[in-house]
Amino acid sequence: MASGCSIALPPPRQPISAEARRAIDLLLTRWQAVTDLRTLADIVSKDRADRPAGEGLPPSLLADLMDQIRCDVISFEGFDSRRQETWLFQSLPGRGDAMVEDLDPVHWGHYWDCQPCSYPDRTGDLRSIIKTADFYSARQWHSVGTYCDIYRPQGLEHDLMLTLPPAPGPVSGPGRTMRLFFFRGPGPDFSDRDRAVLTLLRPHLLQAYLDAERLRHPVPRLTPRQTDLLHLVAAGHTNTQIARRLGISEATVRTHLENIYSRLQVSSRTAAVTRASLT
Repeated sequence: MASGCSIALPPPRQPISAEARRAIDLLLTRWQAVTDLRTLADIVSKDRADRPAGEGLPPSLLADLMDQIRCDVISFEGFDSRRQETWLFQSLPGRGDAMVEDLDPVHWGHYWDCQPCSYPDRTGDLRSIIKTADFYSARQWHSVGTYCDIYRPQGLEHDLMLTLPPAPGPVSGPGRTMRLFFFRGPGPDFSDRDRAVLTLLRPHLLQAYLDAERLRHPVPRLTPRQTDLLHLVAAGHTNTQIARRLGISEATVRTHLENIYSRLQVSSRTAAVTRASLT
């Protein structure tokens, strides 16, 4: 280096203060929250043309959910705890029918002894998003029959479960629910953020299922009189009030309702309103 020449060095970098680091972390958290909300809005507002092969949710919706909540397997299942049968099964990646049939009696054999499995039936709480760790420590879980006979052979360790009521229909009733499961193998459990995401999505997932069912089973057409009557039912009017509004007897109102139930294949006022898409 030539004598007499000097190079100006930049001043040493000052360490980031704890307060500045907290501010940066807060900004990143808020940015992530905005990004998550935009993603969730896209998931629930997307017009999905794909349909499940049978009953269930659009496969593209399940794939989007897997992207949003990291998991190894996602499954949408219909349970009837009174009859001890699984009336709906859909999963990504797909599992063979033979495997599902083999596991079903094992599942129901352990169902009532498995606290998270039977939680919705035991408590009537269909809204809470639950995971295995809410009920068991890892050591306790590893001694439960459901884990030993179903989870461990498949390499599964953690699950997160969302419960939905069944769609209105002639077979709906106590003990009949729909469950959306997220499964993971060994490693980190599902987070509070995962639970919060499903809490936000829950009503939209139920609507997605109902929309898919309407495509599979179009709503039968009602007569103009039946439609008028059902609008009054949806508004919360009693049979007496409906009879007065329509100028007919209460017996005629009951007859109309019976015909509506038969045509829509439901058994209650609420189910008829829901099936006819008046809510």
